[in-house]
Order: sequence, then C-alpha cells, then structure tokens
Amino acid sequence: MITVVLPFSNEPYFEGILHQFIQSSLVKQVLVAHDGAYAGTDAKCKGLKVDSLTSGKTLNALIASLKTDYMLFINQAQSITLNQAAIERFLHIAQDTKAGMVYSDLYEVKEGKRSEHPTIDYQLGSIRDNFDFGALMFFSVPAVKKALKKYGKIEKVERAGLYDLRLKVSLENELFHDQEYLYTKTESDNRKSGEKQFDYVDPRNISVQKENELVATKHLKNIGAYLKPKFAKVRKSKNAFPVEASVIIPVRNREKTVGEAVNSVLSQKTNFAFNVIVVDNHSTDNTTNILSELAKKDPRVVHIIPQRQDLGIGGCWNEAVLSAQCGRYAVQLDSDDLYSGNDTLQKVVNVFRKEGVAMVIGSYTLVNANLEPIPPGLIDHKEWTPANGRNNALRINGLGAPRAFYTPVLREILLPNTSYGEDYAAAIRISRHYQIGRIYTSLYHCRRWEGNTDAALPIDKINRNDYYKDKIRTIEMRARIQMNKKN
Repeated sequence: MITVVLPFSNEPYFEGILHQFIQSSLVKQVLVAHDGAYAGTDAKCKGLKVDSLTSGKTLNALIASLKTDYMLFINQAQSITLNQAAIERFLHIAQDTKAGMVYSDLYEVKEGKRSEHPTIDYQLGSIRDNFDFGALMFFSVPAVKKALKKYGKIEKVERAGLYDLRLKVSLENELFHDQEYLYTKTESDNRKSGEKQFDYVDPRNISVQKENELVATKHLKNIGAYLKPKFAKVRKSKNAFPVEASVIIPVRNREKTVGEAVNSVLSQKTNFAFNVIVVDNHSTDNTTNILSELAKKDPRVVHIIPQRQDLGIGGCWNEAVLSAQCGRYAVQLDSDDLYSGNDTLQKVVNVFRKEGVAMVIGSYTLVNANLEPIPPGLIDHKEWTPANGRNNALRINGLGAPRAFYTPVLREILLPNTSYGEDYAAAIRISRHYQIGRIYTSLYHCRRWEGNTDAALPIDKINRNDYYKDKIRTIEMRARIQMNKKN
C-alpha cells in the first residue's frame, strides 16, 4: 500500500522513527536513504545508497522502482513522532480527495517546548522553492508517474529534484492541505525568522538557486505563464516634475532612527534637484516632532501626515507618489535604514537615464544596529538576469533594495495598501511589461535589530505573509497566462 522514503541518521532518534513505520500494517516497504552508513536487517527495510536524496537521478530511479500506490516521503532527517493514526489519516484523505499529494499541519518542538506549526494552502502562485509542506509529503504514485510521463522526468539536478517533482505533480493534481496535526517534529534550525529569510541569497547556495531557476522556468512554460525577454518601451511623460527624484520614507514610531534616515538622504551629492517625502503615518512617539524640525531646517524635507487612518506602507507610498511634490523618480528608503554612501541617489538615476527602464533595484548590505556587516552580508540578488529575471522573480520572496520607480508608471498601477509585500507586488506587476534595471553593488545599509518588524515573527504571521505573497504571484501568473493567450 505505502512505501516510506526515510533519510538515515546516526542520531539516537532514528531507530524510533523507523520502528513507527515498520509497525504499521499499511507500510509495505521502508527505503532508507543513506551514504553507506546504514545496515538494517528488518525485512521491511531496504537501504538506498544515494549521494543526494533530492537529485533527479535518485528520484527518477526511486519512483520507477515503486510498486505501491502511495509514497510517504520524509524530506528532513530529524526526530519525528507520528500522532495517533497518522498514516491511516494520510491514506484516507489521499483516497477520498484523489490528490496528487497530501501534507498536514504539525506540532513542533523547539528548545524543549511543543507548539503548533500550521502550514498553508497551496495555490497556483505557490511556486516558490521554499514552500513549507512540513516534513512529511504523501504522494499518489500513479499521479507522480503520470505527471512524469507527460511532462518529462525530473531534471538532471543535484538538489532541486523534489522541487521539480511537486511542481510537475501540481500541474494536473491537487496538493491537498490537511489542517490536522498529524505528527510532531523536533526542530533542528532554531534561528529566528528574520535570520532565515536571506538563506536563498546566500552566495553559498548559488548552485541550488541555479537549479531552482531551471525548474521554475520550465514550470512557467508548462502552464503558459513564461514571458520571453521582450519588453515594452517606457513612454516619456510630458508632465513637469518639481524635482528629478524623490526619496520616499513611510514611517510610524521610529524616533530612534528616522532622523538618521532622512539625513542620509540630505547628504546625497547629485547633479539634479531632489527631495525626501516622509509620510508620517500618525506616529505616537517623538517621530512627528523630529520630522517637523527637519522640515523647518531644510526645504527639501516634505513632511506629510495623511488624513486617512487606514494606510499601510503601500498606502503611504501612494500618498507620496500621488502628491504634487513627487519627482520624476521615486526612490525607496525605510525609516530604520541608511544609504551606504552619498552617491546612492545619483547611481540610481543614472541607470534610469541610461537604460530607460521603468524601475531600478539596487543591492544592500545587512548590518547590525552599529552598522557592522552581518552574515550573509551583501544581498545582490544576482538571480535576476535581464533575460529571465521577471520569470525567476516568481519563485522568490524578495527582489532587493533600494527600489526605485519611474513615477508615471507607478502612478498608473499604485501599490497595494498593505504593510507586507507591497513593493514586491508592484515590481512583478511592472516586470510583466517593462525591463527592470539592476545595480549589483551595495547602495544601502539594511539594519537588523530587535525592533525590526520581521526580526522574529510567530508562525501565524509568517503564514499570513507567505500566503499573501503566494496570492500576489497567483494574480500575476494568471495575468501572464491571459496575456500570452492574446499574443
């Protein structure tokens, strides 16, 4: 009935995990993936020597050998305890829904404390390679074999094979989320959410990122959402602008950092006029007074307090961009960050002038509160290429900073009135039609400190954020599919 694929571990917990599967009458075979260190004797167990469990070579061979209707794939070598009748529940749901794959919520043990770890529903836009399915993935073997027969075997990759498999299965099958806590895992990565979010741009992971790009691009082609590197020309506005560039800073209650942020703008050396528009979203600390004093001292500081009380970061951006004081180009700076030099603004505008693009995205360096670099250091998002950047952008959660927009284009689409993902939504929307310019040297100090809004998020907030960005991608992918049908 079920084949279990289990990564071997020398840790004491492994025998306990293995015993749970051996005891189940529903499990016909346990394939223990190992590098030569496993020598089991149970009749149900078979060693599977592999270099990489998620390579295309390994997975293609494994799937071809399956003689059961279902495969329970454990994607992480760590302590897992099945909750009551978990295997039965996976099986019954798979049979009742005819899903290509079933995954569930789980309990998680961190530093000795157990807590709930819900996952989220899968959708068209859940193309990102770090989607959280938990540790157990229950596949329909007929659905897997049918998908691979129709869309081709898993790619010749070393690490992205499982990513390719689930994308191909999702093309014609549901990936079903069961909102029941079917197992408990002991978390081995105890870093805070804010420390994990940059793993995908760590230079040490560049090879797997290239593999993921290959897999994601072929998936977009399979569903008709891939865009060829042909771009619309940005129409030059005939309207006059008060300045060439405006730096936009939305802020609420950042009395400790907003003054430094504004001054890092005022220190810019340019061959054009610029201002800084600070949208003060009804701060209740001393932020408003600090900004009022700065505006009195320097006319380049435009201090806006919006009438609306329902604005997120995106809404504050819209207030600034739609204001009469906004320049030809609108450039981002967060209220707790700094430009890394006095030539940042000039470099950004130079790219607009030279390349005629609708948007420019720079690179930044992660620093602590004392402006000292912290790992992984420079975030340059070199996964973006002129030919495939707008496709590859759909599998990742960020694009870089500072982000700068050609104001007439941004005024047409505006940003979603949210405080998460608003800039990402605008960027992929713009990239649907226009080329985006890139700067791969550091222009920006992004400070990581306990006051950051994303420094250590609880799982429910992480899930809301991820689900929203998946929804943004769903909207964009549907739009691209429709656009391709018309062309």
